[in-house]
Amino acid sequence: MSKRMIYDRDPYLKPFEAAIKARHARIEAARDRICGPGGDFPSSVNNHLYYGLHKEADGSWVLREWAPNASRIYLVGDFNNWKRTAAYCLRPVGQGNWEIRLDGMFMSHGELYKLYVEWPGGGGERIPAYCTRLVQDPVTKVFSAQVWDPPKQYSWKNDRVLRRPHPLIYECHIGMSSEEPKVASFGEFQRDVLPRVKRLGYDTIQIMALQEHPYYGSFGYQVSNFFAVSSRFGTPDEFKELVDTAHGMGIAVVMDIVHSHCVDNELEGLSRLDGRDDLYFYKGPQGHHPAWGSRCFDYGKDEVVRFLLSNCKFWLEEYHLDGFRFDGVTSMLYWDHGLGKDFGDYRLYFDEGVDENAVTYLGLANLLVKSIKPEAITIAEDVSGMAGLAAPFSEGGVGFDFRMAMGIADHWIKWIKERTDEQWSPGEIWYELTNKREDEKTISYAECHDQALVGDKTLIFRLMDKEMYFSMNLGSSNPVVDRGIALHKLIRLVTLATAGDGYLNFMGNEFGHPEWIDFPREGNGWSYEHARRQWSLEDKDYLRYYYLRNFDEAMVHLAKRYRIFGARPELLRADEEKKILIFKRKSLIFALNFNPVGSFADYGFQAPAGEYAKVLDTDASEFNGFSRLDADGRHVTVDGILSLYLPSRCAIVLAAV
Repeated sequence: MSKRMIYDRDPYLKPFEAAIKARHARIEAARDRICGPGGDFPSSVNNHLYYGLHKEADGSWVLREWAPNASRIYLVGDFNNWKRTAAYCLRPVGQGNWEIRLDGMFMSHGELYKLYVEWPGGGGERIPAYCTRLVQDPVTKVFSAQVWDPPKQYSWKNDRVLRRPHPLIYECHIGMSSEEPKVASFGEFQRDVLPRVKRLGYDTIQIMALQEHPYYGSFGYQVSNFFAVSSRFGTPDEFKELVDTAHGMGIAVVMDIVHSHCVDNELEGLSRLDGRDDLYFYKGPQGHHPAWGSRCFDYGKDEVVRFLLSNCKFWLEEYHLDGFRFDGVTSMLYWDHGLGKDFGDYRLYFDEGVDENAVTYLGLANLLVKSIKPEAITIAEDVSGMAGLAAPFSEGGVGFDFRMAMGIADHWIKWIKERTDEQWSPGEIWYELTNKREDEKTISYAECHDQALVGDKTLIFRLMDKEMYFSMNLGSSNPVVDRGIALHKLIRLVTLATAGDGYLNFMGNEFGHPEWIDFPREGNGWSYEHARRQWSLEDKDYLRYYYLRNFDEAMVHLAKRYRIFGARPELLRADEEKKILIFKRKSLIFALNFNPVGSFADYGFQAPAGEYAKVLDTDASEFNGFSRLDADGRHVTVDGILSLYLPSRCAIVLAAV
């Protein structure tokens, strides 16, 4: 039985059937160019094994670089006092490639090196494009490549196959994971944060800022060296140990990979590596991102596509990762990067505004990842909603496993900022949280790192503001804080319970981390005050943060225990007058009362016949609620009607007995 294509399932896509088929054919043709018709795709993508610095079986070293505009290239470093000499001059070997071979005694573990590239009319120091290890001088702040050849290679202990059809994702940043005002390390994250993730019940961590980036404050999104794990967090072996430990705990590791652009820096990045402005990037203005001040890859150039595909393969195989969240996909897909565009028309997904080179690359990346590691997952960060992006390749899609449901977080901010509690609409909440393409899987979240960047606030701080400085201890009484605590739980519960196929939370937000995120920079006196996580807040049982953490833990474990993502949610009641939203998912009934003052006894609604037991209650004392519901919580339908007591700003989850 043949699979139904995306244009057969969606009548709005039928007019674009030819465009979808053409897109599909371009991806297949590009794959065949790389590996030959019928060839093995993964074994044909190995640029990272050819380029860069490698130790041969006989102990000698070889370094290769692609630099077609170079007239001469020298290898300089600790081993030759950083002098350009004939003995360390690379030789051209054809097709723009350069090579040097050295006896093993000339380079040793830990030594620093760079390339000095000369081109017509100029020259300068450069970092090899495929460099896998860099370090930054603590005084000069200059980056150099480093020979990484430890005497003992890391030995993997927990190379587990972790399938995640419905991931519960804990988004995290290694550097800001410490409570101390500093850059935290891989080892500290492994010791201090992984056990918290395990206890909470999240089964996947999505790590930001792994690829080397010169400016810490870029949150890792201005990448300079794509194959190098950021040395500010530790060594490659220390990152391997973190991944290994996570696997041993049953936690999958997904990398936030940046292939949407490259930092503009020349001394660290790929910009003008051989003097040409367009070596890895589009020519002219198209090669410069107008909003990010960075460089835009030329996805139509074979060498660039191979560079990026090899990058995917390298991270999967070298660090045993379980997948990727591709950052900035919207910026890749459209020639105008989607800036200021309202994607309300399907034609925008297929017209001349689409960079089909980028679509082809993303299709290839998904095919490659699945070929190397079939259980790995890929997630697209796309605000445009391009149809087919997260549909299977075999059905005419681009092949991502999931897309981020990015509009949900924006709606929560809009409702909190622009409306009084009395103006909240259960029907609108239901629509916006469930309005997803049926044929594409999505990851929902109430807030990720984006919602708390400097100039913005975490949801809890938006709900309480300065009141959280004075009234987060249990002994205090504050209606603003009471409202914030109640809504924080309701928002998270309804977002997870209506999520299409997975859920995401940013590190610390589960317990209502206060304020905002702001990395050290000149404007804040290079302070780490807001680039850390105050774990001690959730560890103290006399603070309300402790109880918000308890709720998040209970909520996540509930979703896992009942496997709620195995079916779509079904609306039972959206009561605009009373502000009540009730829906069913598998054997669970979720009843939420958003009313700020109204509590309702014997609130009746139609439900599948049977007996139900209360399995979660946001108003329970262990979640810093007011304990207005009976502990037992058994309910039976009468003539198809289920009646509940629904206190104000409270949610109940019932399970069929």
